[in-house]
Amino acid sequence: MNQSLRSISEQERITSLDIMRGFAILGIFLVNMLTFHSPFPNFDPYEWWSGTADKAIYTFIDIFVQASFYTLFSLLFGYGLVIMWERSKIRGISFGWIGVRRLFFLLIIGILHACFIWHGDILITYAIMGSLFLLFIRMKGRHLIITGILLYIIPNLLFSLLLFVSLLVAPAEEITLYNPELAEKAMQIYQNGSFAEINIQRISDWYETNNLETAPFMFISIFPLFLIGGGAAKLKWLEKPKEHKRFLTWLASLSLLIGIIFKLIPYLLGKNFVTEYMQDIFGGPLLAIGYGLTIALAIEKKAVHKILFPLSYVGKLSISNYLLQSILSTLIFYNYGLGLYGKVSVVTGTVMVVIIYILQIAASRWWVSRFYYGPVEWIWRSFTYLKWPKWKRES
Repeated sequence: MNQSLRSISEQERITSLDIMRGFAILGIFLVNMLTFHSPFPNFDPYEWWSGTADKAIYTFIDIFVQASFYTLFSLLFGYGLVIMWERSKIRGISFGWIGVRRLFFLLIIGILHACFIWHGDILITYAIMGSLFLLFIRMKGRHLIITGILLYIIPNLLFSLLLFVSLLVAPAEEITLYNPELAEKAMQIYQNGSFAEINIQRISDWYETNNLETAPFMFISIFPLFLIGGGAAKLKWLEKPKEHKRFLTWLASLSLLIGIIFKLIPYLLGKNFVTEYMQDIFGGPLLAIGYGLTIALAIEKKAVHKILFPLSYVGKLSISNYLLQSILSTLIFYNYGLGLYGKVSVVTGTVMVVIIYILQIAASRWWVSRFYYGPVEWIWRSFTYLKWPKWKRES
C-alpha cells in the first residue's frame, strides 16, 4: 500500500498548493522574526524601534503580512485535509484513524516545538482545530464555506462591537495591549538565561497566548478558516481555476480591496484595541484569500508559473522548513546560541529572513530532487499510514 500511496501523491500534487504553502512560510517567517529577536508584541513597536527604516518596514509588515499568512496556511490546511479524505475514499481506505493519527502526530511535534524551541508555535492549534474539522469533513463544499463564513463573521463582529462599547466607557489611553513588565522579563531571560530558564520562559510565553481564556478567540479566528478551505477543496477551486476563473477573479479582487481597507483602519482612524483587532481579524483573512486566489490564477500563465515555482520547493517541505526557521532563529537570538536577542533592528531581522529563505529554497530544491518527502514529513507520513513510505528517489 505504501508504494501506491507514494506514486499517487506524486502524480496528483497540486502545484498551486505547494507554491501557496511556500509563500505562506515566507510570510509567517517575516512576522515571526519580530518575536524571534524581541519581546514583540508586548511593546509599542513605534517606540521600541525608532529608526525611519525600521518603522517603514514594520508598517509594511503590519499592513500586508501580519495576520494574513497563518490564516492562509489555515485555509490550505483545511484544503489539504479534504484532499486526503477524498483520495482515501478513492482508494477504498477509511480516513478516520488516518486523520486522527496524522493530527495526533502534529500535536506531538507542536508540543515539542513550543516547549523546547519556540513559544510561538501554531502546530498545536492546527492539530486541535483539525481534529474538530474531521467532524465536519463530510459536509458539502458550499455548506462548509457558508458555515465557515458565518462562524467567523458573527462572533468576531459581535466581539468587535463589544470592544467598541468598552472604548466608549473607558478611554483608549487607559487600556493597553502592551505589557512592559513581560517585555522586560523576556529580555532578561532570553538574553542571559540558561537553557532550562529559557525553557520555563517560553512555556510561560506560550501559555500567555494559549489558555482557556484565549481558546474561544483562537477557535473563532482559525477553525472557520479550516471549513472555508475545506469547502474550496470540495469545489475544486485550485484544481480547476480556469472553470471558476470569472468568479475567482472577482473574489480575489474584492478580498484584496476590502482587506486593504481593514488593514488601514488603525492608520486612518487612530490606533486603539478596537481598530487593531478589526485590522487583523477581518483584514488578515481577506488578504489571505486574495493572495491565495491571485497565485492560483496567475500561475496559469507560464511566465508567472516559472517565477513562482521555486516557492513550491519550500511548500513541499513546509513543516520541516517551518521548524527549521524556529531552530535557526532561536540559535541566533537566544543566550544558548549567539545571544542577539533584543539587539537586532527590524531592518536587520527582515534581511535575515530574506537570506535564510533563499537558502531554504536552494536546500529544498536539492532535497526534493533526491527525496520524496522532507525529514519531518516522512516521519509524519509513516506514523499516519503505519508504514514506511519510499523516501529516497532513484538516481
